[in-house]
Amino acid sequence: MLNTVKEQAAGLTKDQRNAFVAAYLGWVMDAFDYFLVVLVYSEIADDLHVSLTDMAFLTTATLVMRPIGAFVFGMWADRRGRRVPLMVDVAFYSIVGFACAFAPNYAVLLVLRLLYGIGMGGEWGLGAALAMEKIPTARRGFWSGLLQSGYSMGYLLAAVAFYAIEPAFGWRGLFAFSLLPALVALWVRSRVEESEVWEKSVKLNRTPAYQVFKNPAVLRRFVYLVALMTAFNWMSHGTQDIYPTFVKKGLDLSADTSVAIAVVYNIGAIIGGVLLGAYSERLGRRRTIMIAAGAGLVIVPFFVLSSTVGWLMLSSFLMQVCVQGAWGVIPAHLTEMSPDSIRGFYPGVTYQLGNLIAALNLPIQEVVAEHHGYPAAMAWTVVPTFAVVILLSAIGKEAKGIRFGSSATQAPSAAATGSVQP
Repeated sequence: MLNTVKEQAAGLTKDQRNAFVAAYLGWVMDAFDYFLVVLVYSEIADDLHVSLTDMAFLTTATLVMRPIGAFVFGMWADRRGRRVPLMVDVAFYSIVGFACAFAPNYAVLLVLRLLYGIGMGGEWGLGAALAMEKIPTARRGFWSGLLQSGYSMGYLLAAVAFYAIEPAFGWRGLFAFSLLPALVALWVRSRVEESEVWEKSVKLNRTPAYQVFKNPAVLRRFVYLVALMTAFNWMSHGTQDIYPTFVKKGLDLSADTSVAIAVVYNIGAIIGGVLLGAYSERLGRRRTIMIAAGAGLVIVPFFVLSSTVGWLMLSSFLMQVCVQGAWGVIPAHLTEMSPDSIRGFYPGVTYQLGNLIAALNLPIQEVVAEHHGYPAAMAWTVVPTFAVVILLSAIGKEAKGIRFGSSATQAPSAAATGSVQP
């Protein structure tokens, strides 16, 4: 497995590296700001005098707005290129995230999180499209896994920031800090060249998006991917969002212990994403997902029933190896399943519509936890989700190894119709 990783990790050009770093840092900062709320929403609830259920709705509000961002920025990227929309997007969500530090009450914070969701929604699809269009075809698996692991790195950085900043400056200081790393991502983006695949696609095919969706195969695949991304998002949010509160409130452990456990399981998430992303070049995208989800099912009892720090660290580490190992395949998988002419729009919107449907996860878990405890809240949501991920992956298709900018990825056309079966 390590040889597979080494083979795929080597040999990128300067522009390919810059494009990947830009997409990676943007995704890291997205996750950093999102998980700040997850880590401190009980503290925010106390400060703003609202219930935990109301606070859980902040994450739901962010997720609900993400499809709007994916739609707006994705359409812009398919018409005008990837670079400028990405730079505008990262500047927008950086400013909004910074403004959260000064929210005087819950209503203002809710509005800011709604706006932040728009920026967060635009980030993933554009970054994934730009990075995957530049990465060599045979190496997409590793770089896909590394790109998606930026989500876990953002969570990890949020946990470290919690240790370093929250004791001295409180939750507001955490949000104020989020502006600085985002400016670094914006600087890197300014050094990235436009996607050659997009430029070629514009020359060969100026078909509007609505015409592309008249192709029944494109539309069927779109619906399928939304269903798949709903299950994926329920899987990740179901195992992550309520977990710090479970450790603090359910097990009565300290906030520092909760963050230490978060650091450990995010290291597992990064390892899982990179290794299984790389190995999907050998096993295939769908098979890798099914293996990861199946292993996650086995770990569920240990994950939800552990009560000592050692077992909590081990079980959550292994759980996130599996969950984010499956996720490591997704940047490559979704971009490979997308026609060239709508690749800025297609992966991001399917991903974020799945997020929209999964947005009720945390409030539902909080309600179940209130009546039946946190172990039941997690088990009752994640076990069915793992099963659905396996089922949808088993009945779906994949396009591993497809070359972007070729006749097979142009749509609508006779060639495209044959290449985009659901």
